[in-house]
Amino acid sequence: MKKLLIPIVVIIAIIALIAAMIVPSYNGFVSLEEDVNQSYAQIENQLQRRLDLIPNLVETVKGFANQEQEVINSITEARSNLAGANTVQEQANADAKLSGALSRLLVVVENYPELKSSENFQQLSDELAGTENRIAVARQNYNASVTEFNRKARSFPGNMVAGVFGFEQKEYFEADPDAQEAPEVDFGTDEE
Repeated sequence: MKKLLIPIVVIIAIIALIAAMIVPSYNGFVSLEEDVNQSYAQIENQLQRRLDLIPNLVETVKGFANQEQEVINSITEARSNLAGANTVQEQANADAKLSGALSRLLVVVENYPELKSSENFQQLSDELAGTENRIAVARQNYNASVTEFNRKARSFPGNMVAGVFGFEQKEYFEADPDAQEAPEVDFGTDEE
């Protein structure tokens, strides 16, 4: 009986040792995954804030710049694309297109000094600028969370725990490839 007891104790000790190594790693993955999810929710929160501000900004500009319908249409389309984006990459691409459309809107505003001085437009512009800053910070925080998660998922022994429990690497919130090019700004002053 004593000879049988020693192997059972050794097996139980080995199982306890393995569990002591796996449980903290698993819990670490759960915690990091929640950090990634929370960071992504902050991006979505700020993108939604921007989506909510844009119609008011567009309506304010419409009152002053009826002939600038193309710019207004591009913002409306880009806003719709962002609202319909489902994946991180789709949101990043739609976000880049919306940012470009908003940049063109600001160029249009330069042609309308009375619009620039409008209190309503100024307030909306300030809110939009603040939101753009919040989006940038939220993207940085999200990507930092993804980096930490992916680092653990790729390093030993985390890669073994990730593989066993199905923790897959997360996708970064990356800029649209078109964001590499500087936007073309034209103030309509053709020189001959």
